Amino acid sequence: MGIPVYEKYLVPEASPEGSSSSFTARAFIAGAVLALFIGIAAPYANMIIRGSYMALNISTPIAFFLFFLLVGVVNVALRLMRANWALRPPELALVYIMMIVASTVPTKGFTEAWLPKITGPYYYATPENAWATLAHPHIESWLTPRDPMAIKYFFEGLPEGMEIPWSVWIEPLFHWGLFFLVLCFVMICIAVILHRQWAHNERLIYPLIQVPLDMIKEGAAGSRLNPFFKNAAMWVGFAIPCFITSVNGFNKYFNSIPAIELATRFGAFRETVSIPIHLSFSMVGFSYLINLDIALGIWLFYLLGTLEQGIFNILGIASTERLDIYATASPIIAHQGMGAFIVLVLASAWVARRHLRDVFKKAFKGNSAVDDSRELLSYRTAVFGMIAGLIFMGIWLYKGGLQAWLVPVFLFAVFVLFIALTRVVAEAGLAAVRAPLTPVSFLISGVGSPAIGPAGLVFLGLNFSWAVNFRTFVMAAAANGLKLSDEAGAGLRKRPLFWAMMLAVVLSLVGSTWIILSMCYQHGGINLDQWFFVGGASSPFNFVVTYLTTPVEANLSGWMWTGIGAAIMNLLIFIRQKLLWWPFHPLGFMISTTWMAQFVWFNVFLAWLVKLVVLRYGGPRLYQASRPFFYGLILGHFSVAGMWLIVDYFTGMMDNHLMWL
Repeated sequence: MGIPVYEKYLVPEASPEGSSSSFTARAFIAGAVLALFIGIAAPYANMIIRGSYMALNISTPIAFFLFFLLVGVVNVALRLMRANWALRPPELALVYIMMIVASTVPTKGFTEAWLPKITGPYYYATPENAWATLAHPHIESWLTPRDPMAIKYFFEGLPEGMEIPWSVWIEPLFHWGLFFLVLCFVMICIAVILHRQWAHNERLIYPLIQVPLDMIKEGAAGSRLNPFFKNAAMWVGFAIPCFITSVNGFNKYFNSIPAIELATRFGAFRETVSIPIHLSFSMVGFSYLINLDIALGIWLFYLLGTLEQGIFNILGIASTERLDIYATASPIIAHQGMGAFIVLVLASAWVARRHLRDVFKKAFKGNSAVDDSRELLSYRTAVFGMIAGLIFMGIWLYKGGLQAWLVPVFLFAVFVLFIALTRVVAEAGLAAVRAPLTPVSFLISGVGSPAIGPAGLVFLGLNFSWAVNFRTFVMAAAANGLKLSDEAGAGLRKRPLFWAMMLAVVLSLVGSTWIILSMCYQHGGINLDQWFFVGGASSPFNFVVTYLTTPVEANLSGWMWTGIGAAIMNLLIFIRQKLLWWPFHPLGFMISTTWMAQFVWFNVFLAWLVKLVVLRYGGPRLYQASRPFFYGLILGHFSVAGMWLIVDYFTGMMDNHLMWL
């Protein structure tokens, strides 16, 4: 009797290189349990404890914290009891990959943004805003629950003794859940297609995986503790955010203990612009790992962008265009950034043209000269899966209310941003990213609201749940996961890793949906998180419905600024290719146009300055010796925030917000 297909991937097996396989039953089970835990715990921490955001950004702090406990505590205990009980490095890599993928789902990645946004149009409808007459007739019945009392109780809580009305949620949960799973599948397919080019041909450094990769490296035979945890420099770095953050945590309990301020700002250009200084220990740590030219470009172009905005303010040059709240505040800068993002994706595709040609030859012609056996998916599966997924998404968007000719434009904007931001994460190591212009504003600005029509505008409002706030998403997590699987010695068989990723998405989606609906009906959403259930739930329709009463034509100045941003990005790429001494990386210009740049720039500058001094006076040897200190900054920042969430859970403390970046 043959072994069932799925069991072939769950038995310990020696890889061709002699390393233990990561795809064991215990690794899958551990990863699945932690993925489900993340799906439940992250919304609970946001909505009940209301403490530090642990799953808000692509840095996935909750995964770092849980992995620290798993490797540094649980695995050590298992090794003390019996050596072969401890998870091996490839198994730990699998668990971590499942956790970072799961972390992208429950909060701003999808669920906590999605559920309030598809019910907000009904709950926040008033005679004054006239949403009932302007918008409600254009919402397809399968997209939202329709029971007015079920929606009211979702935001305000159920009367005592009443049960959660699960039945009214079945249809919208099915349709949105299916769409989201297909979206995640397409993102994983694209990550597979680009992986070899980015990770092997261009050798991007993937800073976000450096800490977990170092954590799982084993020491000499018989060693109970991995070398990472024996490094004194790491613990010194760990102690700094641990102490400062704990002081601020105690301040919530004891007002006599003064808080340590980590942020300030100062004005410039007659106070028309503000330059913030925000210290994030984890951001400093990640920035220390990136190349100097990228770091220099990020902080210098941010200051140049601020200079540009200040000059425009003084001269009275401004755009009156309305953009949604997730776009960069200045429409001029936002459009320039979108032009830069488009050029980055097109330029990356041009650099990867030979690789992409091989991928598509393998997919369509089965070219035997192209070896895809070490990839997560075969190139045939990745390419045809991507195409099929995009077709499904296109049909779904069309059925929801978007005109057929606008569907490819919208999807183009969506995936340009996903791919560009994934590139930023892989190369620049930014733990917090966001797009300068959202696909919704790009579409409205680019073609005008009359061309989109009432049904399309209303439907775009519902899609704010996944297509505007790109702070965490599966493609970046999948790209990091693929690189980690390469480096962790997981052997040649990566195909089961795809199922591990999709399982993590499903478990996180199910767990987060269940806990959010349960908490909302028990306590009332508006009593839990003011952003997600008040501002975030009402802002999409506050934005799109204005175009129903005040239509606007295509914004030609927006296209002009997009072209200017594209031209600047092209010029920077050209100069970098022709002048080897040129010290400013083009990514810096692109990142400087995003809203998050104001919180990132000072941390990047600080890390750049320290690294510059270290390399100049100590050389590569001192740099390598100093890296564990910055690993400690990252791990300490995330771990102490997680520890305080546990303390606050047991004490009942709320709003002890110690970390968001």
